[in-house]
Order: sequence, then structure tokens, then C-alpha cells
Amino acid sequence: MRIFAAVLALLATPVAAQTPVGPNSRTEAVKIIAGLREIVSPDGLQASETIPIGGIKQVVSIRSQDLRNPVLIYFHGGPGFVETPLDWWWGRGWDEYFTVVHWDQRNAGKTFTASGANDPALLTAERYQRDAEEVVQWALKRFGKRKLFVLGHSWGSMLGLKLAAAHPEWLHAYIGMGQLTDGLEGERRGWAWTMARARAAGNAEAVRELESIAPYAAKAPVPVEAILIQRKWLTIFGGAAWRRPTGAAFELAAIKLSPEYSDDDVRNAFKGQPPVTKALLPEILSADLAAIRTLKTPLLLLLGRHDITVSSEVAAEWFARVKAPSKQLVWFERSGHHATSEEPGKLLMTLVTQARPIAAKAGDVAP
Repeated sequence: MRIFAAVLALLATPVAAQTPVGPNSRTEAVKIIAGLREIVSPDGLQASETIPIGGIKQVVSIRSQDLRNPVLIYFHGGPGFVETPLDWWWGRGWDEYFTVVHWDQRNAGKTFTASGANDPALLTAERYQRDAEEVVQWALKRFGKRKLFVLGHSWGSMLGLKLAAAHPEWLHAYIGMGQLTDGLEGERRGWAWTMARARAAGNAEAVRELESIAPYAAKAPVPVEAILIQRKWLTIFGGAAWRRPTGAAFELAAIKLSPEYSDDDVRNAFKGQPPVTKALLPEILSADLAAIRTLKTPLLLLLGRHDITVSSEVAAEWFARVKAPSKQLVWFERSGHHATSEEPGKLLMTLVTQARPIAAKAGDVAP
């Protein structure tokens, strides 16, 4: 009867008054999204927490409908490509099955807002690896868990895979997405793929610029300038986001509507990325994680069929060789490097059907 009465009231309202009025500012839009995303479950948690990691203040975002569910920590890519403010767009539903923790790494996102730019001497792969380990140890204690999931995307997959190899006792499973393995081989194949498309398209400018960096990735380290030229054309030809010549630009727009980020956070989101790119990118893309041939924790690999940015082909070859207690490779047929935004439904279903049962066997799920 209440619904019927509401419908009658709506019909009696003048049409002009029924027409929704769009938000006039970011503040209004964010308020609407925040209301839709509010966690009201008495068993859940929605929070942004500033914690001491690696000698500085670092920020994590927590979302959970039920804290009895397994913890999943997301290691974002880049380096410096913070993904917390994208969670409102592609992460819907994750918090029903997991306690989701997004970590803004040093020099990125809210951690940049909280701690500012880091001393360049601290922008090392080793420092970030120690940070990652501290975040996992914090989460295990914070949520009273013996194990949890780590999902590493792109650069975050380097952190995640190394952590899985060093500390399998902390993990229900390691989940790799856009997985970095043999960095130089992936770069060489990416250059060859891009050059083939440049020639097929008759794009003389692309061919000229790509030839200017040849032989590309013949040895380490690959200069940042050469990497940026390769990435520029790779993106234009659809090797980053499938069939999208602007790459990640389509999802980056979503950051402006993030209810987790203040105006200052949005402005600061990528301010710290340039020095991190300069300090870390050549080293990251020279890494040879293919030397990791054995894991002592289950492995779930999520690969975009069209990912050339971090070669899915190279990652799949590594997957075929690596040994683990159990392993599963899932292909995302309509994705490049950004499966989170390109196939968010399949991603959620995969996490629920492939990852969560591992925790369930250990009794780490809500009844």
C-alpha cells in the first residue's frame, strides 16, 4: 500500500517537479555517489585510515559489508597510478564478499596529501617492497586474520609476486593482474607489436619515432624517454585499453567523482608520479620475475587478452612453467591492461568464484 500511495503522489506531482535536476558541482555529484555507496551494515566498516608505514604517514581505504569476510589488499600500478579513487566505479560489489583494502603508495594519492613528496633516495623498489610487507602485516593484525589475499596490478604485480614468493604464509592466494614477469622481453614484444600496427596503418610519424628508439629494450635499463615513446604509440594503437586509443583516460575521468577523495586529494592524486616514474620505471621494466619458478601459495592470474602494455603473452608463458599448490589462469577477452574498468563484472565473478572459495576452505568467510 505504501508503494501504491507513493506512485499516486508521484502522478499528482507536476511534470516539471518530477524531472531530476542534475548536480551543479563536483560536491553535489560526489554526495550522491557517497550516499549510494554508504555501508550501513552493523557488521561492516567504511573508513580511510592513516597508518605509519616505512617511516611516513600512508593512507588506506577500507570497505567491508562484513568484517568476517576475507581481506583483499589491492596493490595499485604505475608506479604512482593510484586506483583508490576509481574503486567507486569498478569495485561495486567487492565489499560484499571481501574486506577490501586500497593502499595509496608513497608519492601517490592520499599518501601524497598526508606526507608530501618523498626524498628521491627513498623512491626505490626495495623501499616500496618493504612498504608492501608492512601494509600486509598491519592488515593481518588490524583485522585479526592469519592470512589474506593480495591482488597486484601492473607495477603492483611486481610487489605482489615478490611478496608471495617471500611470504606465502601470509596469503590465502596471490592474485596477479597485468602481471609483470620478464620485463625486457615484454617491452621488446610491445615495441614489435606497435611497429607492426604503425606500418600497417601507414603512420609515418609513428614508424619514425619507433625507429628512433630501436633496438628497443635490447639491454637494461631502458631509458625513460624511450619507454614513453613506445607507450605513446602502443596506447594509440589500442595496446593499453582494448579499442580505446586514449588508453586509461576514459577511467581517469572517474577520479573526479570519487567520494573517497577530497578536492585536494584529486588535485594531488598524480603530483608525485613524475619523480617515481623517473626513479623506478626503467628498473621495473628491466626486472626478470620469470626467475620465480615455484610458489608456495595458490596463484590466480587474470590477463587481458589484448594487454600489450605488460605483455599477457609473456605472463602466460611464465604461468605455464611456474609451480604452485594450485593455479588458475583466467583470460579477459575484451580487455587490455585495464580489466578493472573493461570487464568489471567478470572480474568480480572471478574473485568470488575462484578466490573466495580458497578462504572458505580455511573458514575465513562470513557465515
